[in-house]
Amino acid sequence: MYLHETETEFPVDAGRGSILEQVSSGLGRHISDDEMPVRIVVAESTGGRYKCEVALLRNHRDLAPSLRASVLRFRKRLIENSQAFNAVLLVPTGVGAEIGGHAGDATPVATLLASICDTLITHPNVLNGSDLIDISPNTLYVEGSAISRLLMGSIGLQPVRSNRVLVVVDAHQDEFFVDAAINAVHAARSSYGLICPMILRLEPPLDMRSQYMDSGRVGGTVEGIDRLVANLNDHRRSYDAVAISSVIAVPLSYHIDYFESDGNMLNPWGGVEAMLTHTISTLFDVPSAHSPMLENQEIANMETGVVDPRMAAEAISLTFMQSVLKGLQRSPKIVTGPEAMAHHGVLTASDVSCLVIPDGCLGLPTLAALEQGIPVIAVRENRTVMKNDLTLLPWAPGQFHPVANYWEAAGVMAALKAGIDPKAVRRPITQTTVRTSTAPVSSIPESVAIGPTADD
Repeated sequence: MYLHETETEFPVDAGRGSILEQVSSGLGRHISDDEMPVRIVVAESTGGRYKCEVALLRNHRDLAPSLRASVLRFRKRLIENSQAFNAVLLVPTGVGAEIGGHAGDATPVATLLASICDTLITHPNVLNGSDLIDISPNTLYVEGSAISRLLMGSIGLQPVRSNRVLVVVDAHQDEFFVDAAINAVHAARSSYGLICPMILRLEPPLDMRSQYMDSGRVGGTVEGIDRLVANLNDHRRSYDAVAISSVIAVPLSYHIDYFESDGNMLNPWGGVEAMLTHTISTLFDVPSAHSPMLENQEIANMETGVVDPRMAAEAISLTFMQSVLKGLQRSPKIVTGPEAMAHHGVLTASDVSCLVIPDGCLGLPTLAALEQGIPVIAVRENRTVMKNDLTLLPWAPGQFHPVANYWEAAGVMAALKAGIDPKAVRRPITQTTVRTSTAPVSSIPESVAIGPTADD
């Protein structure tokens, strides 16, 4: 099996019905039967055409039927559960986000928004700070593809007390880095009680390579994933979550340029990491997260000097594993099947009160929220390389809320939680639209009863 990213383009008409269905249909015409999409990004939408970048798992037919899944399966939510206020916070990986485009620098945003919610659902790209992590007690650490499937209505999330975390460590030509990874796991076990049934050394290692796409996004390729899948399948009953540590091949200059860029260079590692974890979580229905291993001692000993604050967590880390291990320790269980999803305590799309994203980011989560009637808050200050005007989507009245920054996003969330129109706390207040009905009486359907009936 081979994991790679491809680009495709097709027409989409907001006046022709469901955009999600049109995207699914458009992708279907450009993907072969032997390719399974695991991540979908709309890089640009202009002139009625969507330019998509799609991560594909090729040669997946050898997989057992139980491992095959579709990220495009959509299930419409029937109700919105208003007993609790639960928000989803997303900062997509590899899009050069001003906030959340580096190691854990969106964590303060997550902490702020979590203070307003009963539950905040977010993903590793927001919280992972290399060897640092801070998770509010009411925050769920959920792999990105699982959040997409949650919003699509195809899975639920069940909070857990703890997970058995299987750790996969790539074989490395320098045993120093393997030893460091093992020590990181031992530190997690002894300091905060991580349950790790096994450290699985993968040999030969994965071949992960970073690649910049035409849009400016970061993707890549992964070879050797069939070996990883086979090993995970062999040990399936012994773990609840998977942590992976492997080398991502990039030119040496990337390490130097990245830390000297003052935060302006897109993180070259995150995009291909997301492709891998999307694949593992989709195939096995388990939480997963990845930490990059350093290639050699030269890079490990590189003098970075004082770096941009957003990159500092990366500059002081060696294995980058602690955020992954701590996050996966209590990452919620992925629940499938209507009966299990209906169980008390399982969060589904019906329990999602709003979605918060950087403005311009368009993918399955945004399209799913559009179809589900979930309010979406788009933050303009969190700039990315994506080129989409979200105001052009066919939102229901009051569903889409563009805001300047995360301060305003918190205010809109608080208003939604209170059940008031966010615009009511600002001035001026616009006049209410008044329309005069001119429909003749004869146009009333016969099925509508007027006046007393025999049962009254």
